[in-house]
Amino acid sequence: MTQSHSPGVRRRRLSAALKRLRAESGMSAADVAKRLKWSSATKVTRAERNEWRYPKPGDVEALLDLYGVEGEDRAHLLSLTEEARGRSDWHQYADLYTGPLPELEAEAVRIRTYESVLIPGLLQTPDYAAAIFEAGQVVPADQVARKIESRMFRRRVLDAPNGPHLTAVIDEPALRKAVGTHAIMAEQLRFLSGMAAHYKVTVLVLPDEAGAHPAVDGAFTLFDFPSPEPGIVSIPTAVEALYVEDQDYFDRHTLIFDAVQNLALDPQRSLDLIGAIAAEHDKRA
Repeated sequence: MTQSHSPGVRRRRLSAALKRLRAESGMSAADVAKRLKWSSATKVTRAERNEWRYPKPGDVEALLDLYGVEGEDRAHLLSLTEEARGRSDWHQYADLYTGPLPELEAEAVRIRTYESVLIPGLLQTPDYAAAIFEAGQVVPADQVARKIESRMFRRRVLDAPNGPHLTAVIDEPALRKAVGTHAIMAEQLRFLSGMAAHYKVTVLVLPDEAGAHPAVDGAFTLFDFPSPEPGIVSIPTAVEALYVEDQDYFDRHTLIFDAVQNLALDPQRSLDLIGAIAAEHDKRA
């Protein structure tokens, strides 16, 4: 990828930092607006809620002056401001996403995902992805090709020097479900085995014999960011994922993920099972 950061996530970080600095100053949004001679407190709150398209360096500098931010902290936040004004590598696909998924993947240092009935998006083949989009009947037919292309493009984050490590715990039914055709599934599982050899990817299979488990209610993904940035939990729905930025919620899902990871087969036994199920799909193709 041509850049190692996401402007959208940088804007979110900048907004969170400005909100924290104001809270530490003891000033209200109205106090800040009055001190800076801004027309209303709305300008302050919109910046803190990340409701801006391109942060203005002059406005950020004025806020940092008011909050007394100097040295490395000031330089860091001004750098975030410039990076937040850039354009994402995936801007050509921006119209396909109502949520921040590509930006979160690009900015995360670690991605942990549990899937109950599907192969994780970053590990899908084009034919498998197409079968999902077509079966869902949610994506307009004229967008399917671009959705597939964008999904393959997103996988580049795994090859980026500072890209995230992906740990995927996949429930056995996801491997056996004939998405599209058995031939498509056999190809998908062979590709999954190949991706498991990637130095930034760990694939673990949760076998049927594990029975009921803490994540039995459904899939979710955890995005970890550099400290002190809070993590985000993503919960998929039939139309678009929900993104929750709440530390308690994140911590509870971390415990759930750790539990299913401990119940999963080790990497080699997982590969063995994936290979065996791929052979079964081959026979039925």
